[in-house]
Amino acid sequence: MPDKEAGPLYKLFKPIKVGPYKLPHRVVMGPLTRSRALRPGNIPSQLNACYYAQRATAALIVSEATQVSMQGQGYAWTPGIHSPAQVEGWRLVADAVHEAQGLMFMQLWHVGRISHPSLQPDEMLPVAPCALQPKAEAFIENERGEGVIAPCVKPRALQPEEMPYVVRQYFRGARNAKAAGMDGVEVHGANGYLLDQFLLSGTNSRADEYGGSIERRARLLLEVVETVCEVWGPDRVGVRLSPLGTFNDMHDDDPEATFSYVVEKLNRYGLAYLHIVNPALASTGEDVAAIERAKRMSQMIRRTYRGVLMVAGGFDGRDAEKWIEDGNADLIAFGRLFIANPDLPERLRLHAALNSPDPTTFYGGGERGYTDYPTLAQERGESPRSVTDGRWR
Repeated sequence: MPDKEAGPLYKLFKPIKVGPYKLPHRVVMGPLTRSRALRPGNIPSQLNACYYAQRATAALIVSEATQVSMQGQGYAWTPGIHSPAQVEGWRLVADAVHEAQGLMFMQLWHVGRISHPSLQPDEMLPVAPCALQPKAEAFIENERGEGVIAPCVKPRALQPEEMPYVVRQYFRGARNAKAAGMDGVEVHGANGYLLDQFLLSGTNSRADEYGGSIERRARLLLEVVETVCEVWGPDRVGVRLSPLGTFNDMHDDDPEATFSYVVEKLNRYGLAYLHIVNPALASTGEDVAAIERAKRMSQMIRRTYRGVLMVAGGFDGRDAEKWIEDGNADLIAFGRLFIANPDLPERLRLHAALNSPDPTTFYGGGERGYTDYPTLAQERGESPRSVTDGRWR
């Protein structure tokens, strides 16, 4: 139902400069895994181009997580950015978004241990900082071509001599994203995937230069950021982190110290933005201590980071307005609301009713639950309207 009592969202629809781009408002489409790449090859198609173009009124689209190598894949039918065919597929997407006057960054992804041999080259073991089996699941394709859940296996630990190869995977992915016509890239350092696995003490007990102290655990993340910035320039690079996150069996002995160090280090690059998964998502029920800890973490990051801060996780329009008004965020990334509402910025601006997403269509499939959600204009039989009259570039 529309929120008749809500006032105008002045702050959410105030322009902001992000890197070289002037965004007309602060409503970002966050990264959303949908498992609809063409197979074989994990190649984006015209269907994906339609999906993203429908959502081009977002201030910025951050693509679904996109694996930088075959080794980096952990879910069936997710797109890659490591083959010529994938580059061409993503160019279809970028061209469609630009034709709709949108702006799009690609999220670069390596899942590390959150995978399964059936997804790996030659059915090898997934890789990780240490050979610790996570209490987590991968989404794989069975012998009948169906998507099924499978427990993650015990990974093998990456050897020191392999680390430059891992960094080069991100370099290649960043270069390919540029060749595909993207406007920038986001380094996925969150949610229990490879860079997060190296960063947190609960998954990294290495005794070499990539483990032990906070400085060493953060080394791979910072090396990846540096190599991606070499390709794009830092003002077209974002980084995503998930402080206090527990998804994919993650934990850290001193997250305040870990993320304080990392965020301060990221200041030196002059990034387009820092993207944080709302720490409050880690607190459940009425655990007062957990709620207060999440609040302190958010405040520390806002106080420490001196650039544009994007926050994602569980927002509606009024929450988003409040976070921006209070100075706790500069951009708000919306996830599931964008799945079911391709014109989400317009709906938020008008306090219009929102479509409800169908969870049975989140992963895999075709047009149903992907490109068939109606806009307000379609519901009313009107010509499409945009929340902005300006062009992006």
